[in-house]
Amino acid sequence: MNIENLLKSTVNEAVSFLYHKTDSLSLIQIQKTRKEFQGDFTIVVFPFLKFSKKSPQETGEEIGRYLNDKIELVIGFNLIKGFLNLELSHLFWTDFILSVAGKSNFAFKKNNPGESATMVEFSSPNTNKPLHLGHIRNNLLGQSISRIIEANGKEVVKVNLVNDRGIHICKTMLAWLLWGKDKTPEDTGIKGDKFVGNLYVKFETEYRKEIEHLQ
Repeated sequence: MNIENLLKSTVNEAVSFLYHKTDSLSLIQIQKTRKEFQGDFTIVVFPFLKFSKKSPQETGEEIGRYLNDKIELVIGFNLIKGFLNLELSHLFWTDFILSVAGKSNFAFKKNNPGESATMVEFSSPNTNKPLHLGHIRNNLLGQSISRIIEANGKEVVKVNLVNDRGIHICKTMLAWLLWGKDKTPEDTGIKGDKFVGNLYVKFETEYRKEIEHLQ
């Protein structure tokens, strides 16, 4: 039995025991506790007032004490204007994590063939600059986003754009022709992306010198 079903059945028992209402399952509303309040799950108290004949505060405290006594995982509760916030033991969360840790497809939704695919582009590095740790970060982010979308049942097309054309490539090629002296990454012992990046910087440096001279 999951925790929400356990809470619902125990609240039903509490209402029966405290207020002699034998079947209140349809009245029980359980939701996640709002972030600004302490707790994990919240029970709406108002539907039980017509049986308890008491205020929301009194009714909530009676149900809260019952749950606290009957469910070991409930370690505390508080009341906010007719909303009973229940705090669960850390054991619940650790047990939950351990129970799903070995399930590679936990919470995954089935693919819907009728839906259009989603394209995720990453990391598309600049071909004239060396790769660095920031590119690994972008790859991890792109892969994570893709897997999250896939887990929601959507097809994902992953794209890495290799921007190896355009004026920046022409600048690098011209720099190699003018100042590269037919060298290669193997000749110089320089990593390929660094070698190309150096040529691009060389072109920009010489170009700026020429512009300043003309001025």
